[in-house]
Amino acid sequence: MKTALPKFARAYLRALRQYLRPGARADKEAAQKLGLRAAAMKLATLDLAHLHDDCLHLLVSHDQPPRASDATVRRARAFFAEALTPMEESHRSLREANTGLKHSIRTLTQRSAELARANDKLHREMARRRKVEDSLRRSEAASVKLLEESGHMQEELRLLSRRLLTVQEDERKAISRELHDVVGQTLAGVNLRLSTLKVQSAASTKDLQRKIAVTQRLVEKSVAIVHRFARDLRPAVLDDLGLIPAMESFIAGFTAETGLPVQLSAWPGAEKRDGTVRTALFRVMQEALRNAAHHAHATQAWVRIANRRGTLRMEITDDGKGFKPDTAFLARANTRLGLLGMRERVEMVGGTFSIESTPAVATTIRVDFPRQDQIARPRPPRAS
Repeated sequence: MKTALPKFARAYLRALRQYLRPGARADKEAAQKLGLRAAAMKLATLDLAHLHDDCLHLLVSHDQPPRASDATVRRARAFFAEALTPMEESHRSLREANTGLKHSIRTLTQRSAELARANDKLHREMARRRKVEDSLRRSEAASVKLLEESGHMQEELRLLSRRLLTVQEDERKAISRELHDVVGQTLAGVNLRLSTLKVQSAASTKDLQRKIAVTQRLVEKSVAIVHRFARDLRPAVLDDLGLIPAMESFIAGFTAETGLPVQLSAWPGAEKRDGTVRTALFRVMQEALRNAAHHAHATQAWVRIANRRGTLRMEITDDGKGFKPDTAFLARANTRLGLLGMRERVEMVGGTFSIESTPAVATTIRVDFPRQDQIARPRPPRAS
C-alpha cells in the first residue's frame, strides 16, 4: 500500500491538473477511475481528502487573484466529489455486506441454538424410545411365554378330550355287553317261561292264554328295544365279525328307520387295521349318516372305503342341503358338536378329518388313515 500510494498520488495530481487546466473539458471519467483505484487500494475517504488537499496546494498559485483561486477550488471540489463517488458506493456495498453478514451470523447463531435444542430433544426421545423398546421386548418375552403355556394347556385339553372319548367308548362297550348278555338273556328267559306257561295253561281258561300272549308280545318288544339299544351303544358285530359287517348291519337298520338309502362300498383290507381305527371309522359313519338324514335332509348317501397307496380313506357323501365348513366348528348347535366329536375321534388315532360342503350342494366327509407304521402317536401330557 505504501509503495503504491506515491504512484497513485502522482496519477491523481496529473488528472487533477488536467481537470483544472483553463479551457479544458470537465473529464469526470478520469476522476471516477481514480476513485475506483482508491477503493481497490482500500483507501479511506479521509486519506483521499488529505491527498486531494495536498495536490490542490501544489496546483493553486498564491499569486492568483482570489476570484480565480475560488473558481479553481470549486472545480477541484467537483473533481474530488467525482472521485469520491465510487469509494462511497464501495463503502456502501461493504456496509451492506457487513450488515448482511451480521444478520447471517445472528441467523446462524439462532439456528445453532435451535439445532442444539432439537438435538437435546432428540436425545431425550431416543432415550424414551429405548425404554419403550426394552418394555416391548419384555412384554414380547412374556407374551411368548404365555403363548407357550397356552399351547401346552390347549394340548392338555385336547389329550383330556381324547381320553374322555376313549373312556366313553369303553363304557359303551361294557354297557352293551351287559345289555346284550345279561338283560337280553333275562328277557329271553322270561319269554321262554311265558311260552311254557301258555302251553301248560291250555286246559284252563282262554282269558289266561290271552293275557299271557299279550305279556309275551311286550317281552318280545322289550328284547328288540334292548338289542337296538345295545347296537347303538356298541354293536357286538363290530367286535365279533368286523367293521364291514357292522357297517352293513347298521346301514340296514338305519335305512329301515329313516328311509334314507345308503350305498356301501368297502375295501376288505380295512379289517386288518387296529381296533381303534375300525371303531373310529364306524362312529364317524354313524354320525355322518345321522346328520345327513336329520339335518341335511338328504335323499341318498354313499359310503366308500378304499386303499389310496397305503392310505385308508373313507368318504361319506350325501346330496343334502350342505353347510359352510369354515364356520361349522365354531357353531354351538348340537349338530356341529357331532363334527367336533368326529374330528377328535379321528385325530386321536392318528388320522386326518376334512369336510367339503357348500350350501345347497352335496357334502363329503373324508377320513384318511396312513399306514400303520406312519400313524403318529399323540404326545403324553406335560408334567404339571
